[in-house]
Amino acid sequence: MNTKLKILKDNLRKEKSMAIAFSGGVDSTFLLRVAHETLGEEILAITARSAAVPGWELAEAEAFCRQEGIRQVVFDANGLQAECFAQNPPNRCYFCKKGIFTRIREIALEHGIDCVAEGSNMDDMGDYRPGLAAVAELGVISPLKEAGLHKEEIRELSRKLELPTGDKPSYACLASRFVYGEPITQEKLAMVEAAEGFLLSCGFTQMRVRVHGEIARIEVLTEEMMRLMEPRMRGAVEEKFRECGFAYVTVDMRGYRTGSMNETLTAQQKREG
Repeated sequence: MNTKLKILKDNLRKEKSMAIAFSGGVDSTFLLRVAHETLGEEILAITARSAAVPGWELAEAEAFCRQEGIRQVVFDANGLQAECFAQNPPNRCYFCKKGIFTRIREIALEHGIDCVAEGSNMDDMGDYRPGLAAVAELGVISPLKEAGLHKEEIRELSRKLELPTGDKPSYACLASRFVYGEPITQEKLAMVEAAEGFLLSCGFTQMRVRVHGEIARIEVLTEEMMRLMEPRMRGAVEEKFRECGFAYVTVDMRGYRTGSMNETLTAQQKREG
């Protein structure tokens, strides 16, 4: 693991300056800290503000940059205005990433920076992620992946660096909560944000609220499922979710897992994506 960290730092030193797509998550926070330690003031964090990103995620990203003294640019990403995104096809993530990283590259160039980096790691290679194609097309580099770092290694190194994200749950774009083909609206995104925010406030850690029409499908860690099903908790969750706008509230018995919406895609759909 220390060897991989050395490779990461050596690769970063090859660049005179770098703009980093910064979401405030585990991977991009670790990359930003190491890059800032390596390149100093030649680092720029660029963060997208979007209805698909919970407000608390943006607040945490801004707070981290202030605390670390890192330059940051926050811009508005209007993905919902693009029909190819709002209609939610299987390759939705490609169009979203293409638009966001095109703007990130423009902002970087406005600041005299040619190199743009993002935080994908080795584990991201194992799922259906059409957005990575857009990243590659735009020439955005993935230093963590190039160094061979996996998620758990990044978490362990983050804890050694005393980063606030070492044990932070993974959190993907809210658009990933919708079954493919269901139109995505700002109202629906707000419903998911409110529902997931409530689960977080109840102490649930790694979780998702997946949307199937009027149905909310809750995923929590299997070890937390019994607590979710306790009568008082179950009643509170159902009441809150109905306030959020869901007609039905269900629990996925398989528990939390990444990319569960991809399980219904055929191999052909993934190839076309």
